[in-house]
Amino acid sequence: MAAGIPVIVVSPNPGLRRELIRRLGSSHWAVSEAESGADALAKLDSAGGELLLLDPLLPDLDPKEFHALVAARFPQIHVVTVNPHTGQPLLRSSSPSPLALQAVEELERGGVLQCIPAETRRAQSETVESQSGLPGMIGDSEVMQGVYRVTRLVARRNTTVVILGESGTGKDLVAQAIHLVSPRRSNPFVVINCAAIPEALLEAELFGYVKGAFTGAVQSHMGRIQAAQGGTLFLDEIGEMPLALQSKLLRFLEQGEVQRLGSNDNFRVDVRVIAASNVELRKRVEEGGFREDLYYRLAVFSIKLPQLSERLCDLPLLASSFAQRFYPGVVLSEAALSVLHQHTWPGNVRELRNVMERACILVEDGRQIRPEHIII
Repeated sequence: MAAGIPVIVVSPNPGLRRELIRRLGSSHWAVSEAESGADALAKLDSAGGELLLLDPLLPDLDPKEFHALVAARFPQIHVVTVNPHTGQPLLRSSSPSPLALQAVEELERGGVLQCIPAETRRAQSETVESQSGLPGMIGDSEVMQGVYRVTRLVARRNTTVVILGESGTGKDLVAQAIHLVSPRRSNPFVVINCAAIPEALLEAELFGYVKGAFTGAVQSHMGRIQAAQGGTLFLDEIGEMPLALQSKLLRFLEQGEVQRLGSNDNFRVDVRVIAASNVELRKRVEEGGFREDLYYRLAVFSIKLPQLSERLCDLPLLASSFAQRFYPGVVLSEAALSVLHQHTWPGNVRELRNVMERACILVEDGRQIRPEHIII
């Protein structure tokens, strides 16, 4: 790299990175690139820098979280957030340095942030939409790229979705991501775990009740379905819903109406339903534990999440991201990473998260996680 003022371009979109680097590349800028938040932090750790151009659609970190990490660990760095589709500057550091202002002015004067060809902008948009990560989700393996692509496609619609996968694979994160990138994102995202609420209370929680509907109903209560009006209702562990309640849920899905316990009045609702299960619902249907008609009504579109053992190439990024969350600035040694790779991970990503939290406690005031800190 030629000598010059160090600038890091951070984006999961290789087209945007190449375009900005090509047009920014002058004799007084030393430009490098990073494809994720973790990658950018590693480059800052190893080589430092003075200016960072940030695409906010990071595959591993929320932009606010990334900004906080950079501000805490590298206060000298000035961050300029750019539009992932056009490259236009969106947000600068609260007190930008003359260097940051000079860089932005030079980019604008040179047309970098304004004159990216339409073909490139379309390619960037398609790449970001189809390949970038989703809010809260980490990993760039081929199997996860497929999950991101179909999730973004279905998020645009009101289609009912079933998310399948073992415990700990991140079904709740996919449900949240569908809501956050959908047109309903400004409305409520309401969650109910069908396995965590006793059968006698689940109907009341879902549909609500009026005063006097049963002993203890001292006032009327709005159910979770109505509370999700205009937004998304996430039914976690749907396979555990009692059969008696499944027929009432089916009626709501088909008619778009709810009736509170103890009332004869029907309320129209506009709610998008996402369900999740860690058991195969087809098998539950065959066993007689799940209504076949409800299954087909829910499973209009299915998303299957892989086990962690099926996406081990994502393990370093996942482990590093969890470590940064629990202990900003800590480094994961190669030897510790080797230990992680030897495990089969029956608890999936949730198990890895717990392992990294324990490691960040055991490392105490050190700056590196070593094998002895990995307790599995």
